[in-house]
Amino acid sequence: MKRAVTTSEIRVIGLTGGIAAGKSSVARFFMEKGIPVLDADQLARDAVLPGSAALAQIVSCFGPGVVTPDGTLDRKKLGDLIFSDSEKRRQLESILHPEIRRISAEQIAKAAAEGHKRLIYMAPLLIEAGALDRVNDVWVVTVRPEIQMGRLMRRDGIDREQAERMVKSQMPLAEKERYGSVVIDNSGTEAETRHLLESAWAKETGNGNG
Repeated sequence: MKRAVTTSEIRVIGLTGGIAAGKSSVARFFMEKGIPVLDADQLARDAVLPGSAALAQIVSCFGPGVVTPDGTLDRKKLGDLIFSDSEKRRQLESILHPEIRRISAEQIAKAAAEGHKRLIYMAPLLIEAGALDRVNDVWVVTVRPEIQMGRLMRRDGIDREQAERMVKSQMPLAEKERYGSVVIDNSGTEAETRHLLESAWAKETGNGNG
């Protein structure tokens, strides 16, 4: 799915997928090739650092109780507040999303200025957050359901019921796959996934070297 972003000097590839699909391991493949990787989760943390305008807005909206004594955002308390309140969740998103967009645009422009031709924007909620306009292309990391469940249970130390609840709270992987021009099946071994990535990257770059 080809898309247009504002930074014409660099091609931005959105990397997304479901929980425990293996996005981080796929991202390491690109890092090893020297391709910059922007992590949307990290950008969200950067957006609310102590002293930031976004953190001040959050405190104004949700109260001083969402800040720890050392001045950092108490993510658990904030999460508890918005967990079952869709209106509060929308309020938080209206604060965070513009700031994340600003920071990501700065990082993309910096990578372009450094001479990079491509950049990976890793965002678990790329589709759900309506952020497809930030990327030129979408790569989806997918995995067979039974393998996803097993990995999630092992990774988080949870039982099957909890894992199923977490998976069901997200957009189905089959639906995410429809957005991807490239779909990487990460159900196999690390070597098998790497082979798929090498093949896809060779088609992307013309020679596989980025």
